Amino acid sequence: MNDGIRFFRTIQVKLIIIYVLLILIAMQLIGVYFISTVKTSLTESFTKNLNEQANLLSEIAARTLASKPADGEDDKTTEEDLNVLVRNLFSLNQAEIQVLDASGRVMATSLASHQSYVGKKNTSLAVSRALQGIRDNEEDVIDEDNVRKKIIAKPVISGQKTVGAVYLVASMKDLYSTVDRVNQIFVSGMLIALGLTGVLGILLAHTITNPIKALTRQAAAVAEGRFDQRVPVLGDDEIGRLSQVFNDMTSRLRDALFSNEEEKEKLASILANMSDGVVAADERGIVMITNRRAQQMLRRDECEGCRLTDLFGMEGNQLSALLRGHESSVVTHYVLPDGDEDELLRVTFTAIHRRDQGIAGAIAVLQDVTEQERLDQSRREFVANVSHELRTPLTTIKSYAEALDDGAMEEKELAQRFVGVIRNETERMIRLVTDLLHLSRLDSNQAPLRRQQTSVPDMLEEVADRFSFQLRKKSIRATVRVEDGISSVWLDRDQIDQVLDNLVSNAIKYTLDGGRIEIAARKQEPASVAISVKDTGIGIPKKDLGRIFDRFYRVDKARSRNMGGTGLGLSIAREIVKAHGGSIALDSELNEGTTVTVVLPNLLAGGESA
Repeated sequence: MNDGIRFFRTIQVKLIIIYVLLILIAMQLIGVYFISTVKTSLTESFTKNLNEQANLLSEIAARTLASKPADGEDDKTTEEDLNVLVRNLFSLNQAEIQVLDASGRVMATSLASHQSYVGKKNTSLAVSRALQGIRDNEEDVIDEDNVRKKIIAKPVISGQKTVGAVYLVASMKDLYSTVDRVNQIFVSGMLIALGLTGVLGILLAHTITNPIKALTRQAAAVAEGRFDQRVPVLGDDEIGRLSQVFNDMTSRLRDALFSNEEEKEKLASILANMSDGVVAADERGIVMITNRRAQQMLRRDECEGCRLTDLFGMEGNQLSALLRGHESSVVTHYVLPDGDEDELLRVTFTAIHRRDQGIAGAIAVLQDVTEQERLDQSRREFVANVSHELRTPLTTIKSYAEALDDGAMEEKELAQRFVGVIRNETERMIRLVTDLLHLSRLDSNQAPLRRQQTSVPDMLEEVADRFSFQLRKKSIRATVRVEDGISSVWLDRDQIDQVLDNLVSNAIKYTLDGGRIEIAARKQEPASVAISVKDTGIGIPKKDLGRIFDRFYRVDKARSRNMGGTGLGLSIAREIVKAHGGSIALDSELNEGTTVTVVLPNLLAGGESA
């Protein structure tokens, strides 16, 4: 019994069963579709033929019935004509054809055995529908002899009047006999195909199971410690490749038993290619292994032999608690002593547990979180700056409002001055909130560009004209230079005007009386236009250039705030230029001047580069 069950669980039998079932299912699906198609085709052809006969007979009978006398004297002549017509011209195999008058009375029939029907009414539903002028009247019925028949009734129409009907009853026995013969042929073919599939499945299963048996014998030999045998490779198929891989595995296993160095190299390769730094120490806290990334993070060429406490400058009690198993992991932050701008590493210490031997050491995983910390710091600074920028004018407004409430309203000149301060502070808060909303829309891509063809010379001249009053007030000479060949560019005029207004406004603010400002445009490869605003102002220190585009960053905070600036102008300008696919750069020398350059792609109307 067990041998029989084991035989049916073998791969060979499973493969044969699968092949036979697949063929059986495929043949069944094909057979159902094919026989259904054949049956449908034969039925449609049979029905079409009957309809054509009925239509033709109705046309011929229309002339006979239309010429039938009204007094009924020549009824016999009409019936004889119709009988000759249906018996000779429209005789169908195993079918009965009847011609009926307008009252449903049978006037002629094609079957001699049904001559007694002549003169009687046909009360079937199909005839009633046909006499009402309905053309599509078909029924499938099964008579008392269990024979399926097709009934078709067509109206006989003369002019606009229904003068009779044609009634056909045809046996579908031959049609279904044909379908049964097709079905028998298909079943026979399926049985032959299943027999051939079984034979081929046995042969194919042997080609698969024989190599597997050989692999099983070789695996048993390897388990017993015999590595000298080889599995024969009989082909280049999957089993052949499996045999080859098994032979290779046997060779590698034999080599691994003689040397453990390969495992060490694999471990070193994994550690070397990790994106995080890894430092492994023994139970005494002495470093045993480090990967290349850890050495790069720690700026050291060699770490082996060092103590973890010395390497990371951590307290000994933390490491001792970890090695004693009191803590499962310790997370600390380590600032590189010679790092640029306080590079910060997050170090996670985890104890190494050895089976039945307690703590065997510790692993330190190093992650560079400098950028993350900078982002967090930027967010904190942004919130603090917004709070400060809003609190300062609000405090001023509150103080002056209280002063007005305490009696300053009685002094007209003083009250007007206080109201003016309140108005200025309110306008400053409105500018700040407006700039913040504009930045928010730019950050979330909710400020779509409305590009239009813009003349660069006209745009720059208009910028200079807008600030002509401020320029004359400070005796600053402004010049506009546009390189030959620059005519028009597709850009969002309103937003670029905002950028240029901000740059020129800053240049006027920080340029002393009698200075110079130059607004220039030149071509720049590839297919770009560079617009620069250069001044001879007080300049920006080198240490501030890296953060000049940060939000709320000011070089001279008191002076900038007193001039009404929000500290967001350059940030907004940078976001607008980025939205245009361009770039903005600032170059400055202290007490010599500043040059801000905006590079915009020179686009055509279709949005392609010129």
